Amino acid sequence: MMTDDTNKIVNESGIEIKTLYTQEDVEQSGGIDNSRSGEAPFTRGIHAEMYRKRPFTMRQYTGFANAAETNERFQYLIANGQTGLNVAFDLATQCGYDSDAPEAFGEVGRVGMAVDTLKDFEIAFDGIDLEKITVSLTINGTAAILIAMYLAMAEKRGYDVAKLRGTAQNDILKEFIGRGTWIFPVEPSVKLVADTIEYCAKNAPKYSPVSVCGYHIRESGATPAEEMGYAFSIAKAYTDRALDRGMDIDTFAGRLSYNFNIYGNLFEQVAKFRAGRRHWAKIILEQYQAKDPKSGWLRMIAGGGGFGLTIEQPENNIMRGAYYALVGALSGAQTMALCCYDEAYTIPTPKAQRLSLRTMQLLIEEIGLADTVDPLGGSYYIETLTNEMEDKIVEAMDWVDAQGGIVKAVSDGVIQAKVSEHAFRRQKDVESGAQRKVGVNCYVDDDDEKPEVDLHPYDEDGGRVQIAALEEVRKNRDQAEVDRCLEALRSDADAGRNVMAALVAAVKAYASVGEMTNVLVDVYGRYDEPIRF
Repeated sequence: MMTDDTNKIVNESGIEIKTLYTQEDVEQSGGIDNSRSGEAPFTRGIHAEMYRKRPFTMRQYTGFANAAETNERFQYLIANGQTGLNVAFDLATQCGYDSDAPEAFGEVGRVGMAVDTLKDFEIAFDGIDLEKITVSLTINGTAAILIAMYLAMAEKRGYDVAKLRGTAQNDILKEFIGRGTWIFPVEPSVKLVADTIEYCAKNAPKYSPVSVCGYHIRESGATPAEEMGYAFSIAKAYTDRALDRGMDIDTFAGRLSYNFNIYGNLFEQVAKFRAGRRHWAKIILEQYQAKDPKSGWLRMIAGGGGFGLTIEQPENNIMRGAYYALVGALSGAQTMALCCYDEAYTIPTPKAQRLSLRTMQLLIEEIGLADTVDPLGGSYYIETLTNEMEDKIVEAMDWVDAQGGIVKAVSDGVIQAKVSEHAFRRQKDVESGAQRKVGVNCYVDDDDEKPEVDLHPYDEDGGRVQIAALEEVRKNRDQAEVDRCLEALRSDADAGRNVMAALVAAVKAYASVGEMTNVLVDVYGRYDEPIRF
C-alpha cells in the first residue's frame, strides 16, 4: 500500500482504496457474482464444499544435497503431517549439467537435490507411497527430462502411470521473465512444454505437466494484477501450442495448474485470487469453448512469498507466514507451500519447516478456516475489489497482446524490462520509506543487532559422493543401449517430433540429465538473453 500527502491510499495493482465501501460500490464495479462454489465461473471456489470435504494440501518446498538426504527430509515432513511433496533441485540439475560437469563445480547439492540419472529418483522416493503423497517437481529448463524420469520411476515401482497424479512446474516462459534457469531458445523451449502436455494427455492423463508460475514474476517485480495477467497470457500460449497439434481443449486444460504468490495486503491478495479464478474460467469456457466445466478450474498452489520475508528481525517472518497462510485459506487455494521464517537467508531448518506446517495445520484444526466456503464473500470491499482486480488483470493481458503476444514479448525482452523496472521502483520505495516494511524502514529498534544466521554450508563431501554415484551408474549401465536411445532422441528432435517417448526410453537406460540436455542443445541451440536498459 502506498500513501501520498493527500492521504490517498493506492494498492500495488494501482487501485485507489476508498475509506468506506457500500452496496453502491459493488454495483458500480460490476455487481456480485451470485454463482455458488463449484459452479462456473468459480469465483467462490472450484469445489462445492471446498475444505469441508478435504483441507488444502500442505506441500513444503525441500530438497538437499543428494537423493538419500532428500528422502530423509521427505520422510520427516510426512511424519509431521505434510500431505504432498514439493521438490527443490540444485542449480546444475535445473540448467541441465551433470554433477561432474565443470559448470557444476561448487553447485552440486548447494540449493537443492542433485539429480543425474533415474537412480537418484529411485533413492529419493524410496518408501513413499506415490498414490497417497503427490509430488510436485519444481523444475523448468530440464522439466521434460525429469517428468520422463518421474514417470519411469513410478512405472518401475509398479504404479499405473495412467492413474498417477503429480505436477511439474515446467513453465519456461516465466524462467525467461523471472528466474533465469533457461537452456534452449524461446521457441524450442515452448515446443518442449507442448511435448509434455501432449504426451501426458495420452499416457498420464491425471498428471499435471505444467504449473504456470505467476509466483516468480511477482517476486521479480510485477504487481499482483500483472502476476495473474502475465501468467494467464503464458497459459494461453501453451494452450494454443497444444491446440495447434490437433488436441481437444478438454483433454488437457483441466490438468493445467498454477503457482501463485502471497505477500502484501491481505485484501488485495484475496481479491486477486477470486478475480483470477473467475477470469481463467471465462478464458477456457468462453474463449476456448471447453465443454467440461472442470476444464475451467483454476487449480493452484499458493506460496507465502519469499520476497516478503526479511533478514532483519527474522522472527517477524513467523507472523508474516501465518498471514500468508491465512490469505491462501481465505481465497480458496487447493495447495499451500508456506515459506519458512529463515528462508530469507538460508535453506529452511527442520524446525522452521515444522513451524510452517503447524501454522497451516492450526488454520484447519483451531482457527476455523475449513468450516465454510469463501468466508469473505459478500463483503462490499472484497466484492468491489474483486471486480476491480479482474479489470486490472485484463489490462495486463491486453498490454501483452499489444506487444505481439507473450512469446514475442519474452523473445524481445520487453516484458523482462518492464518487470525489472517495477522491481527497481519497489526497492527505491522501500529505501525511501514510501513502502513501509516493519523492522526494515519502520519500527526499527536502536539496539537491533545484525542477526546471527545459520547458513546452509556447501557440502564438498556430498558433491564427491554424488559424482562417485554417477560414475558407478555409468560403469554398470548398457552403454550401447544408452547410445542408441540418445541417437533416437537426436533424430526426433531434428525432425521436430515429440521427444517425450525418446526421453522416457533414454531415462530407463540410465542416460544422464547432462547427456540428454547436450543432445537437445546440439539440435536447438542455447538461449542468448536480450538485455534492455
